[in-house]
Amino acid sequence: MTNWLDVAHDVAATLRSDAADRDRANQPPAKEVELLRQSGLLNVQDWAQQQMINRIVGAADANAGHLLGYHYLQIWRSGLFDVPFSKAPDQFWAGVSNPLDAALELTPTDTGFLLNGRKTFATGAALADRIVVSATRTDNGEKLTFLLDGKADGITYLDDWDNIGQRLTASGGVSFSNVEVTEILGVQPANEDPRISLAAIGFQLVLAQLHVAIAEGALLEAADYTRTKTRPWFVSGVEQATEDPYIVAAYGEMVSQTRAAGLLADEASKQLWEASELGRNLTPAKRGEVAVTISEAKVVSTKLVNDVTSRIFEQIGARGTAAKYGVDRFWRNARTLTLHDPVVYKAREVGEHFLTGARPAHTGYS
Repeated sequence: MTNWLDVAHDVAATLRSDAADRDRANQPPAKEVELLRQSGLLNVQDWAQQQMINRIVGAADANAGHLLGYHYLQIWRSGLFDVPFSKAPDQFWAGVSNPLDAALELTPTDTGFLLNGRKTFATGAALADRIVVSATRTDNGEKLTFLLDGKADGITYLDDWDNIGQRLTASGGVSFSNVEVTEILGVQPANEDPRISLAAIGFQLVLAQLHVAIAEGALLEAADYTRTKTRPWFVSGVEQATEDPYIVAAYGEMVSQTRAAGLLADEASKQLWEASELGRNLTPAKRGEVAVTISEAKVVSTKLVNDVTSRIFEQIGARGTAAKYGVDRFWRNARTLTLHDPVVYKAREVGEHFLTGARPAHTGYS
């Protein structure tokens, strides 16, 4: 029986070995996706293992962790509709469903629909075998979620992702021109179905876990540099940087905070899985409680990762900022990811629930 955590650690070691070089090269992540495919990690089905694997891989390379986390999420999300759908081994899945970009239209035909329009921020879609897409019907305004072959005729990947972080996630836009749609998962309601609406907070969970993973990876890399290269300050009275009480205490704080954020993210993950397993018995109240826990994890992990990826420079010293080490990639990745949606609104959700018992509204982000 395959030990998938061991496989994940092997994949992480491979990714970590040239992460800084690949970040500088800034090429589409075809090799990274192929590594995930060849390892078998795309086929892991156990939810708890997926969460652990995503943290392991994400700590080594936030880009690969992002791609893998969304891959798992898109398959899980498709299952929320409780309809059969096709899935083959070793396929890489991604999505095209930016909630704030309602630019895709479905025109009914005798055999299904034709899809037209353009979407932005479709992480991983350009390299995907299968894509989960959401679009609006032109005849009745319903928003449908459906599956497409990632290489279907009429799909054009725009290759226009050029941000400071998460550079290797193929997060550019997608254009659709008369793409045939036949494999419908279902209607995506705003409020009527608590279970289908779990997809929105599933994305938030992936981001919270990835925040923790980036902090973990930054600490591992910084600690290795501190042990082997950082020089103690000349008035410290110690011979090794690892003996400097200020450096040691700083690591102690960051490690403790990262571990706490990870435990909260894992608790949120556990609650989301339990909620999805309730099926049609999931109540709005239970869904709301899970959404609040995920928002808590998002608030804590956002502050954590931005703090840790900045603060590590104080522990490695000026020489550690040399471009060849690429330590800045952790901060750039964190800063980019944590702007996905305003975290202050997550804090507001938590505060409102604490003060009044209000549940987060069902949106594409909550």
